[in-house]
Amino acid sequence: MIKRYPTRKIKIRNVEIGGDAPISVQSMTYSKTKDINSTLEQINRLYFAGADLVRVAVLDDEDAKALKTIVEKSPLPVIADIHFNYKLGLEAAKYVDALRINPGNIGGKERVREIVKACKERNLPIRIGVNAGSLEDHLENKYGQTPKAMVESALWHIKFLEDLDFFDIKVSLKASDVLRTVEAYRKLRPLVDYPFHLGVTEAGTKFHATIKSAAAFGALLLDGIGDTLRVSITGELEEEIKVAKAILQDLGLIKGVNIISCPTCGRIEVDLPPIVEAVEKATKDIKVPLNLSVMGCVVNALGEAKEADLAIACGKGYGLILKKGEIIGKYKEKELLSKFLEEINKYVKENK
Repeated sequence: MIKRYPTRKIKIRNVEIGGDAPISVQSMTYSKTKDINSTLEQINRLYFAGADLVRVAVLDDEDAKALKTIVEKSPLPVIADIHFNYKLGLEAAKYVDALRINPGNIGGKERVREIVKACKERNLPIRIGVNAGSLEDHLENKYGQTPKAMVESALWHIKFLEDLDFFDIKVSLKASDVLRTVEAYRKLRPLVDYPFHLGVTEAGTKFHATIKSAAAFGALLLDGIGDTLRVSITGELEEEIKVAKAILQDLGLIKGVNIISCPTCGRIEVDLPPIVEAVEKATKDIKVPLNLSVMGCVVNALGEAKEADLAIACGKGYGLILKKGEIIGKYKEKELLSKFLEEINKYVKENK
């Protein structure tokens, strides 16, 4: 059982973050926000993929003004992403559910002070988003793009918000590699009690982004660090949510289906990969906690079946189906998969 670090709880519209709230998953639209229809279409895609929050870019006045309609129609809480122009933050704060600002490029104390005032008026949380690639000049000159510089930046801006009597804060410390990202979050975690948003920024295409995010998030979440996260993928939005959910599920932090399948080896008596892929596809939307074992020979199958809710143990030309370690059927290879899926559906109905 993972023991999460105790943090304050904040609320973005109806989504609680931190404290005892579930770890939430978010993504960011890539449409121009001023294109309201495209932005809402992407938000709806994320909603149906299982996202909890969405962030949108605010690059100009048209983007900021479009937020009113977008927020009214969005099924997800909307976070405005603000860089460089603090006035866009002031306009966005009239409509959105939270702001994300990068302290290194927002333009000084007075501008941050105005954003804080606007957020206070509507009880909007602020995410302090520190990125290794856009630190304040004096910190980068002193330390380079290092975890130490990232932590010092975050602490300075946290204190600045606290001095303005503002505590509705979430923090992120992102680098484009695993080691700096993990080190920065670990350094800051004992020093503050605000919820953390996890991310490896600019992580690349699906293959590398999945590996980087799994490595970083796995290390941090196992330490109890992290309250919300985004898997940053150069690609389609739904893939970010799919990978994020899989990481949380495989760490036991959200409920769902866990599939145990053996690596291919010379003992296998069946064409196993298509069977596993079919089981994975058929069970992808199941939310009931369910351990499935799909094994290609009997050497390991019966042992794994003891820990599984349902299992297949394949032999030559036939296979066994087991429930909680007990054999409930023996079938020819050609009917084994369909019988297994029937048992899965029956189990889900019994355990909803």
